[in-house]
Amino acid sequence: MRSISAPFALAALTVLAQSALAQSTEQRSTLADQQEVAVTIYNDNLALVKDQRRVSLSGGKSALAFRDVSARMRPETALLRSVSAPGAFSVLEQNFDFDLLTPQKMLEKYVGQTVNVVRTNPATGVETTEVATVLSANNGVVLKIGQRIETGIPGRLVFGDVPANLRDRPTLVMALDNKGVAQQDVELSYLTSGLGWKADYVVELNAADDKLDMSGWVTLTNTSGATYRNAKLQLVAGDVNQVQPELQRGRPVLMAAPIAAKAESRMAEEALFEYHLYTLDRPTTIAENQTKQVALMSASGVPARKELLLQGNDYYYQGAAGDLGQKMKVAVFVEFDNKESARLGMPLPKGVVRVYKKDSAGNAQFIGEDRIDHTPKNEKVRLKLGDAFDVTADKKQTDFKKLSGTGKYNYVFESAYQLVLKNAKKEAVTVTVQEPMPGDWQILSASQAHTKGAANTAVWKVNVPAEGSTVLTYRALVRY
Repeated sequence: MRSISAPFALAALTVLAQSALAQSTEQRSTLADQQEVAVTIYNDNLALVKDQRRVSLSGGKSALAFRDVSARMRPETALLRSVSAPGAFSVLEQNFDFDLLTPQKMLEKYVGQTVNVVRTNPATGVETTEVATVLSANNGVVLKIGQRIETGIPGRLVFGDVPANLRDRPTLVMALDNKGVAQQDVELSYLTSGLGWKADYVVELNAADDKLDMSGWVTLTNTSGATYRNAKLQLVAGDVNQVQPELQRGRPVLMAAPIAAKAESRMAEEALFEYHLYTLDRPTTIAENQTKQVALMSASGVPARKELLLQGNDYYYQGAAGDLGQKMKVAVFVEFDNKESARLGMPLPKGVVRVYKKDSAGNAQFIGEDRIDHTPKNEKVRLKLGDAFDVTADKKQTDFKKLSGTGKYNYVFESAYQLVLKNAKKEAVTVTVQEPMPGDWQILSASQAHTKGAANTAVWKVNVPAEGSTVLTYRALVRY
């Protein structure tokens, strides 16, 4: 007989599960049989597990209980094969038991069945036993004892046995037909959720904002319900398509470095199909309910560029607007090239880049962060770190004329603007002014020369003196 007491906390229940599992036709494999395990983790809450174990199989038909697998396994992806004797057995059927043994689960399985209620007299210590029928185990327990109904647990509940479909660990039970030798090395591979990874980067800018040191880390999170000891770890960076269930919509729910001539990769990297594969050069244990970090890469002395950017809008080129803003924010960007010539030159998985800079006392201070997408070699990395404190702008429309247009597509507008850029810093700065121009546009006149950044963008590079200001004026003609 098995018993539990309020509040369902007997640790002995876990041990007692073994009696139900030890069936004569079932052979069990635990982590003690494991020879090696390999884990490949993808960006989107997906991992491929390859678990290799040495097991002893009976001849003919038998059941193999593969314990300590992921509780979030996708059982339809499970594949068991013999490594040492290929083709020696065939898998006839498999069942994934993830309904784990707990006191509450025991009660739920015993609804409609009888248990013994053992009470202890607190004064004498004498125990009495009554037979009770479990009527309900939903949000508590309801028992029928004789002709009365009781709620809650009046004493210790003693169960006759552990239900066969309750396991203390997630278990994949496979019906096998073995025609080969008894001892074999087998490999179980399967896809699972509950394992994810993400990249995080730490960047430190130098005093002149023209060079940076960069370190990359991989953060692993394991909520799969299993531990992977001394695992061969690989990471896949890229957007791998997954077929979603028909009723599901959307996706399912990843300082200074030594001086080097180029980036130092802490993980071996290679192209895989249209993705990139990163392999850790040593085994690592990924414990259940654990977050851990491993080094990805490092680089130093990477040339960097800082840009102060004021971006306009296209709506005020189509009508009278007047004042367009006072003390307008000027955004701050830092960008660098992911090239070997820039001491980088490796595929960078998507992640968050956090940027620091040392103050006058030599202490690194956080100055902003941004998220990057998967960035291949030879691409540019551009980070928005925030808005400038000391550089602002005042902007107004000084003139607007409708020159022609009565139909839907033949309007012609002429408008003029004044932009005052102010700099409170003790050194001069350069501000990039980007104006999105609608329709067919033309700059009729301007106080400074502009460039055409794109088909719909006029760009000015405006120098603003230390503790001073610069006025940019221009007149534009747009046609629709």
